[in-house]
Amino acid sequence: MGQVNVRVNGYNHTIGCRDGEEEHVRQLCALMEEKVRMIRAMGGQFSEARMLLHVALLLADEASDLRADLVKLRNGQAVPAPAPAPPVVVTPPAPPPMDPQVTERLVALAERIETMANHLGKP
Repeated sequence: MGQVNVRVNGYNHTIGCRDGEEEHVRQLCALMEEKVRMIRAMGGQFSEARMLLHVALLLADEASDLRADLVKLRNGQAVPAPAPAPPVVVTPPAPPPMDPQVTERLVALAERIETMANHLGKP
């Protein structure tokens, strides 16, 4: 039984496959990595599981469209050229509200740093 070491979404994985299918597995993982890069380019932070869920949904959507086209072709129907896919909008979750005490401490710290910087600048 063959094994392939691949990297998807920044993580290394060892995948088992039949002997001779190693390159095919690499190509499939490259397709997944392409989808990962596409989703990352849209912004937002995702857990590993959520990222791979989005990748799986994109690939399942493409497979569904291809199956529908195949049925049409088998029935002698014309298959229109695919329209460009609309951009997927991913809205990252809002950051949690800042604790007022933390904000006050940060302001005080910034003021202290400015004061020290001003003293360093004087002869």
